[in-house]
Amino acid sequence: MSRASSLAVERKILHLLHGHKTRNNLRQIHAHFIRQCLHQSNQILSHFVSVCGHLNQMDYASLVFLQTHNPNVLLFNSMVKGYSLNGPFEEAVTLFSLMKTHWIFPDEYTFSPLLKACSGLSDVRIGQCIHGEVIKSGFELFGSVQVGVLEVYSTGGRMEEAKKVFDGMSKRDVIVWNLMIRGFCKRGDVELGLILFRQMSERSVVSWNSMISYLAQSGRHSEALALFQEMKLEFQPDEATVVIVLPICAHLGAVDIGQWIHSYAESSELYRNVVSVGNALVDFYSKCGNLETALQIFKDMPCKNVVSWNTMISGLAFNGRGELGVELFEQMMNDGKRPNDATFMGVLTCCAHAGLLEKGQELFALMSKNYQIDPKLEHYGCMVDLLSRSGCMRMAYDLIRSMHILPNAALWGSLLSACRTYGELELAELAVKELINLEPWNSGNYVLLSNIYAEEGRWDEVEKIRVLMRENSVKKAMGQSVTR
Repeated sequence: MSRASSLAVERKILHLLHGHKTRNNLRQIHAHFIRQCLHQSNQILSHFVSVCGHLNQMDYASLVFLQTHNPNVLLFNSMVKGYSLNGPFEEAVTLFSLMKTHWIFPDEYTFSPLLKACSGLSDVRIGQCIHGEVIKSGFELFGSVQVGVLEVYSTGGRMEEAKKVFDGMSKRDVIVWNLMIRGFCKRGDVELGLILFRQMSERSVVSWNSMISYLAQSGRHSEALALFQEMKLEFQPDEATVVIVLPICAHLGAVDIGQWIHSYAESSELYRNVVSVGNALVDFYSKCGNLETALQIFKDMPCKNVVSWNTMISGLAFNGRGELGVELFEQMMNDGKRPNDATFMGVLTCCAHAGLLEKGQELFALMSKNYQIDPKLEHYGCMVDLLSRSGCMRMAYDLIRSMHILPNAALWGSLLSACRTYGELELAELAVKELINLEPWNSGNYVLLSNIYAEEGRWDEVEKIRVLMRENSVKKAMGQSVTR
């Protein structure tokens, strides 16, 4: 094949690889360049691997790479970038080691994706080692590499090292500022993150969304909402903004702002086009007690996912409409939607609030039998609550004893409360003893057990509780007394 013919074939293959309609046909394209004897062309292979990475086909890319006799830095870089996008991130580091054994020298296009992969690893020490390689190779002043190093340290919570890199950067774009703000906020220093946010000369919608979210997560809901109001003067909210701000509105009872967001979501088509926005609106109105609007939004949503159903079912449980929540769950089943553990948590809560004992037992059995979902502590808690409220304390006790996971204090506390209400002192005694084993420091448990014994006139046992408290160095809390 002449050089001109070879170049023409390469151009055709590259056109196929990067064509919007043809790039998905990886196997056919691969077969085509094998027939053209281009299966050892690093240029063709690097583009092929790059497309594999964008299509999350790194297993295929790896098979092709392993058959290459003399891979160059271009091909290695494509492989490293593919793993930095899709994982496993460790493979990117392994490839870097392989490069060194082949005496292939990395460049800035090696280090940028390699550092990105290191940010995805839980071990920041690997990132530190790669940072050392960056310095040895002389690429520490390259902008894209500096961003990668900064992300390694900020993601790993090493903000002192991140600050050194940040201070040494000649150009700091909005991505760099966002990384620093995220690093400080995730470390718990939201105030410093807010100071950096205020110092930014240019912000993106991501900057605003992140800062609003961090303030809300740290309990500073009023400041978060005020920042949203400020944001509206500069940026149009996107779907992430809506999903972040609506729970803040619900928490603060800021119904007017939530309604403004609803109106904005409808006029901007976010409500119709983004399912998470519809879910957030259903959640907002449910938490505000406006079930009529929540149900209407839910019914009008053109596309629903399992979170949509879960949100509406939980909203009905939250507002004491348990029977309607169960009906909605059954409609979900009839529509062929597959529930998850959160769905069952919501519908079991509905049963508990509505006192639907038989339906709750049926659904609890359905979890593992039909959907292979192992009950969590929260599911057991709902069932113990339901059984206890229905006066079935012995059944609740037997359920706790049959659990495949260790029960917590909340479960025993729920049973104890019902036992005292219904006068089941024998089971109450067993529950309190379990509570003492779980919380030997909690004086309230000893007082409860002492009171149970006193109600039965078992004064010797009351005295034993006093002795046990002294032996365990447990002091009575204010307002409590061991009865005699």
